[in-house]
Amino acid sequence: MSRVANNPVVIPSGVTVDLKGVTLSVKGSKGELKQDIHASVDVNVEDSQITFAGRDGMPGAKALSGTMRSLVNNMVTGVSEGFEKKLQLVGVGYRAKAQGKNLDLTLGFSHPVVYEVPEGITIETPSNTEIVVKGVDKQLVGQVAANIRAYRPPEPYKGKGVKYADEHIRRKEAKKK
Repeated sequence: MSRVANNPVVIPSGVTVDLKGVTLSVKGSKGELKQDIHASVDVNVEDSQITFAGRDGMPGAKALSGTMRSLVNNMVTGVSEGFEKKLQLVGVGYRAKAQGKNLDLTLGFSHPVVYEVPEGITIETPSNTEIVVKGVDKQLVGQVAANIRAYRPPEPYKGKGVKYADEHIRRKEAKKK
């Protein structure tokens, strides 16, 4: 059984945590995030740490307390340090360019792909073939990176497409005559 909820979340300096009713808000130098706490989880905000415990008699309370602990830990990390995902474009003529709130992608289609960047996310293109997605919310950063990758996922024969920087593409051997 997991013991994630037994570890408290340490609040770094410069981060303020406020618990009002069932809503926990975390504010830091990078931004502010809010999360509703599940009814079967008890949350205690003390000096510089947050502790989580499941309420007795509630089914699945221990599992939910570990889930809430992970979500709040991601919030604290996000507002203090932030999250980022790096993507690479592999293929001849594949290019990316960030222009304001849009990301222009040339991915071998007959038309250019324009991705509208959601609020709270910044996208940088250090080179034509690299995309860096940054933000405070870990879930949103991962979803935006997955949406961009979904336009042209890497294929197994030549490895062309949009891939995560740390992703390994399992290659297949070409058909023999």
